[in-house]
Amino acid sequence: MPPKQTDMPLGFAGAAHERGGTRSDRAATSSPSARVERAILARLLRLLGSPAVRVRLWDGAEISVSAAEPVGSITIGCRASLYRLLAMQDVAFGDEYSAGGLRIDGNLVEVLSELYTNRPMGLSDSVLFAGTYRLMTRRPRLNTLSGSKANIHHHYDLGNEFYRLWLDREMQYTCAYYPQPDLTIEQAQQAKLDHVCRKLCLKPGDRVVEAGCGWGSLARHMAVHYGARVRAYNISHEQVRFASERAAREGLSDRVEYIEDDYRNIDGDYDAFVSVGMLEHVGRQNYRALGGVVDRCLRSDGRALIHSIGRNQPRPMSAWIEKRIFPGAYPPTLREMMEITEPYDFSVLDVENLRLHYARTLEQWLARYERSAEQVRAMFDDNFVRAWRLYLAGSVAAFLAGSLQLFQVVFARGRDNSVPWTRTHLYRDALPAEGPRADVDDARRGTENGSG
Repeated sequence: MPPKQTDMPLGFAGAAHERGGTRSDRAATSSPSARVERAILARLLRLLGSPAVRVRLWDGAEISVSAAEPVGSITIGCRASLYRLLAMQDVAFGDEYSAGGLRIDGNLVEVLSELYTNRPMGLSDSVLFAGTYRLMTRRPRLNTLSGSKANIHHHYDLGNEFYRLWLDREMQYTCAYYPQPDLTIEQAQQAKLDHVCRKLCLKPGDRVVEAGCGWGSLARHMAVHYGARVRAYNISHEQVRFASERAAREGLSDRVEYIEDDYRNIDGDYDAFVSVGMLEHVGRQNYRALGGVVDRCLRSDGRALIHSIGRNQPRPMSAWIEKRIFPGAYPPTLREMMEITEPYDFSVLDVENLRLHYARTLEQWLARYERSAEQVRAMFDDNFVRAWRLYLAGSVAAFLAGSLQLFQVVFARGRDNSVPWTRTHLYRDALPAEGPRADVDDARRGTENGSG
């Protein structure tokens, strides 16, 4: 688990007073307005499921509605911060924490997990002033051709040096895979690459197209270890530059091509289509178009895999994350993901939920991020350091609480009878890291003995 969160500076003068405080403090807490504020906060906590979290106000007042021992406390630094929280809860919570107007004492992940776990199903992001919230917030930004580029630039073009501080050596910014729970992030990310390639039943000579390639690790892995030829599309200039330069250094330019372009412009004919961590940025209104791209480019016996953050029930991304971190993001349900496959008569072959794998991935990212916090502060500022700490810790909490899922969906043409009959090919012992993976040829060809 990440380190205990106790060192956050406040954006207001002084820390919260002890219960009772000075005479002037006691007078402030007994005023009619103070009593109303405490009553509203108590009501809010009950609407949130009475989490075991203590709320402290700037005047020393404390509010807790749970009989359980609090896992931590939230200190609100001033009255203005309180009213921003009441009016714009999701956005204001993140903004106030980032600015230092709100402090969380205790383990940040545990406090956020407690809030997420107890939250009643279907509760809107603003439970007190929903009308004000709807008026003051925007819908998620659209993922048009131009909008998608701006949205991706906002998040992924922060600079490769920033991400290099806390990602693995291959710069993988998606869920890792932990066949053993004690793997390092480096080992688990490599295991994820193999897990994806085996699901696609790759064999030497296969042509693969990747939509949204990040810093290019999966494309390089497919070429080096599975003998594939890969075209990878991405609209992040920084990532494409990094991936292309690395492929050239490693002598892979003849097998891996990185293209700075939108997935909607993919052309060609391929044995496999893969997208890892891009669907969150596509927007539900574009799922049919994405399915059309797969239908257009996938051969009759081809395989497709989409790996995406998701939900159990339809719900927008956190308004704060959508506004400050991931513009245009939307995590779909499995039913919504079928809008990609059903119109084109694709058969779903395999669905796997790696929710707890992503929680573990994020825990390791957060630990690395904390160790690099001073370097991040030098690159940006205190507000940025706190915002990304909240984003990473909140994501750990969301996966642990089941608010978010991680789906891998494999599909193929409806009449393809060459599909593996079992999952045996997914769980064979890993082979040496050099040269093509010969075992996948059996998985691709062989269904005669029922071994997959």
